Amino acid sequence: MRRHHASFLTIRLGANRWDLLAVALLLGALALLTVAAQQMRAPLVTLEASAISLDPGELPGYALRTTVRMFAAMGVSLVFTFVVGTLAARNARAGALLLPLLDVLQSVPVLGYLSLTVVLFLGLFPGSVLGAELAAIFAIFTSQVWNMTFSFYQSLRTVPSDLSDAARSFRLSAWQRFWHLDVPFAMPGLVWNMMMSMSGGWFFVVASEAISVGTHTLPLPGIGSFVAVAIAHRDLAAVGWALATMLGVIVLYDALVFRPLVVWSEQFRPGPLRPEGAARSWLLSAWRRTGLLRSLDARVRRLLRTSTMGRFERLRRLAAAPRRWSAALFDLGWYATLLALAAGSAWYAVRLFGMVDAAEWLRVLALGGVTLVRVLALTALALLVWVPVGIVVGLRPRWTARVQPLVQFLAAIPANLLFPLAVYAIVRMNLNPEIWLSPLIVLGAQWYILFNVIAGANAVPQDLLEIARDRSVTLEEYARQMIRAEEMHAGDVDKMLRKPGDVTRYGA
Repeated sequence: MRRHHASFLTIRLGANRWDLLAVALLLGALALLTVAAQQMRAPLVTLEASAISLDPGELPGYALRTTVRMFAAMGVSLVFTFVVGTLAARNARAGALLLPLLDVLQSVPVLGYLSLTVVLFLGLFPGSVLGAELAAIFAIFTSQVWNMTFSFYQSLRTVPSDLSDAARSFRLSAWQRFWHLDVPFAMPGLVWNMMMSMSGGWFFVVASEAISVGTHTLPLPGIGSFVAVAIAHRDLAAVGWALATMLGVIVLYDALVFRPLVVWSEQFRPGPLRPEGAARSWLLSAWRRTGLLRSLDARVRRLLRTSTMGRFERLRRLAAAPRRWSAALFDLGWYATLLALAAGSAWYAVRLFGMVDAAEWLRVLALGGVTLVRVLALTALALLVWVPVGIVVGLRPRWTARVQPLVQFLAAIPANLLFPLAVYAIVRMNLNPEIWLSPLIVLGAQWYILFNVIAGANAVPQDLLEIARDRSVTLEEYARQMIRAEEMHAGDVDKMLRKPGDVTRYGA
C-alpha cells in the first residue's frame, strides 16, 4: 500500500529518483549556508576568545567558512563585472577613465585594501563578527574581480559585427541586447576567468582572513588563518592537512559548480560542438533527468525570459526627454571632473615631492626600474613556457577536462607556503638571492596566463580547426569555406535571436 501511494505521488508530481538526488544536494547546500551564516553573525567577543586550532578535525568547518566567503565575493565580483565592464565597453569616455583606473587598482596588494576598509566594516557592525567577515569578503573580492571585468569588457568589444547587425535588425533594446547577445557571447570566457578568480582568492586567502585593528589581529576561522598559524608554528604536518583540504574543496566545487557552468556555456560558442565531445558534467546530466525540478526550472526560466525581454520604453522616453541640455551638461560635468582630478593629483604630487629629497626620488625610480625589468623578463619567460602548453591543452577537450582541476589547485596554493622552501634552497646552495628570488614574482601570474590561453584555444570554432588540419585545402578553397562558416554562424545568430531567453537556459 505504501509503495502504491509513493508511486502515485511520483506520477502525480512528475518526480523521479533524480529529483531526490537534486533535492538532497540543494538541502545540503542550504544547511551548510545556514550554519555558516549563523557563525558569521556571532558576537565579536567569541572571535577574540577562540584561537585558531591546528587540529585537523577543525578543517572541515574552516573550509566551509572560507568557501562561503569566496563565493560571496564571487557574487559581488559578477555584479561589478556586468556594471563596470558594460559601462567601459559601451561608453568611450567612461572607458577612457575606467580602464586605467582598473589597471591601477588591480596592482594594489590585498593588504592595502584590507587596511583601509577594515575599520569601516567593523564600524558598520559594531560588536559583531559580520563586520570582520565583510572586510575579509571585500579583500577576497579585490583578488577576484579585475580579470573578470577585463574579460567581460574584451568580449563586449569583440562581438562580431554580424551579431550586432542582427541585434539591430531585430530592434533589440540595450537591456535585451545585454542579456541575449552580450552576456551569452561573453559567457565561455567569463566562466574560465571565474575559475581563475576563485584560485586567485585562495592565493591571497591567508592575508584576507587576518583582520588587523591597530596592533591587534583578529584571525577569522578559515583555511587561510589555519595556514598562517601552521607556518608560525612551523608545523609542516598541519600545512599538509590544509593543502589536502584545499584540494578536496577545489575538486568539490569544480564538480558541483564550475564543471556544470563550463558545459552550460558551451551552447553559446559559435559554430558546431567538437566531435570529440565537449566537457561533461554528471551533475548537469542528473539535473536534466529530473522531472519535478525541471518543470519548476521551466517556470523560473519563463520569468527570467520575461524580465530580460522588457524594453522599458517609459524609462527610455523619460531619459531621452531632456536630450537637448543633457549632452551639454554631461560634457561640462565630464571635463570639470577631469580638471578636478588633474588639479588634485598635481597638488598631491607637488606636496609629496617636497617632503622627499631629490636623491631619494632618484633611488626609488632606479629600484622601480629594476623591478620593472624583472617583471617584464619573468612575464616573457612565463609566456614562452605556458602559451604553447595552453594551446596544446586547450585544443584537446579531454585534456582540458583533466588539466583544469590541477591548474586550479596549483594556482590556489598560497605564495607564502613556498617562500620558506625557496629561501632554504637559496641558502643551502649558496645562490644569488637577487636572481633566484625573482621567480617568486610570477607564482600567480603564470596561472593567469595558462588559464586564459587554454580558454582562448578552447574557444576556437571546430570548423576553423578542421580547415586548418586539412593541408590539401588551397587558399581559394579556404576562403570559400570561411564564407560558408560565416553563413552558418549567421544562421546560429538568427536562431538565437528568434528564441529570446537562451541565456536563461541551464543546458543545451
